[in-house]
Amino acid sequence: MADEQDLLLPIANVGRIMKQIPPPSAKISKEAKETMQECVSEFIKFVTGEASEKCRRENRKTVNGDDICWALSALGFDDHAEAIVRYLHKYREFERERLNQRVQNEVDSTRAKSGASDYKCIQAGKQTETPAPLLLFEVTDPNGNSSLTRPF
Repeated sequence: MADEQDLLLPIANVGRIMKQIPPPSAKISKEAKETMQECVSEFIKFVTGEASEKCRRENRKTVNGDDICWALSALGFDDHAEAIVRYLHKYREFERERLNQRVQNEVDSTRAKSGASDYKCIQAGKQTETPAPLLLFEVTDPNGNSSLTRPF
């Protein structure tokens, strides 16, 4: 029984999501939460299995968000797939902005430490203060993992 429970979403999370819909005074039985827990877990396994099979056919080992969206469409859940595609796009945009902000903070920190703010540029006969040139390097290890190195 414990092994079976490990394969299900946590009941507390399911209950928290279920409580968002009915009025605050409504009660949700333990049996209703357990039934929903099993259904949601089975749905996730169903979709993930389809996405995983696609990855296996393409000789890939990692299932990504695009694979899940494809699986939802392939299984006839087109409305859900469209919503998740929009969410995935917004999520990736947010992550890109967060990475850019992190890199910019590192650049600012590096410039502050090195005094790069004193960098001068001659532009059309005028001397103007501009940021120092920035070089970022992406390093890829033999396993295909990549990371940005510190700015120079």
